Amino acid sequence: MQIADNTVVILDYTVTNPEGDLIDSSSETGEPLTYLHGNGDIVPGLEQALTGRRVGDNFQITVPPEDGYGERYDDLVQVVSRDQFVGIDNMEIGMQFQTEADGEVHVVTVTALEGDEVVVDANHPLAGETLVFDVTVLEVRPATTEEIQHGHVHGAGGHHH
Repeated sequence: MQIADNTVVILDYTVTNPEGDLIDSSSETGEPLTYLHGNGDIVPGLEQALTGRRVGDNFQITVPPEDGYGERYDDLVQVVSRDQFVGIDNMEIGMQFQTEADGEVHVVTVTALEGDEVVVDANHPLAGETLVFDVTVLEVRPATTEEIQHGHVHGAGGHHH
């Protein structure tokens, strides 16, 4: 079976930068990635490269930022007062928080601490990065009607209700 919209795909992957530095790998998590193809669950460049592939296919693809996690935007980096973080006694670089602006929820990452000021970045941590994916397709199956309606995979490797 070929990978197409509304198929459930299970794959092993390794992501590096162009210099070969490891960013993420399914062998690190101990579980392959399971997703619903055509639902925007993975970066567009990888999803496009997987379309038409079959079980056993192994390939490498370089995904530029615009087809990955997007470009970096300097205006998404802000300096806020430490007193905006109520109940956080030990603020550390790398901490992530959810914020709401204009009715949308955003995740910000603390990137610097300067006295009473905290620098937060709402860019995805991999925004602006070229990513190299090494992928092996392990399984492809038709999605169930329920998975299609819910927009995600159920059962092993998926969501549970």
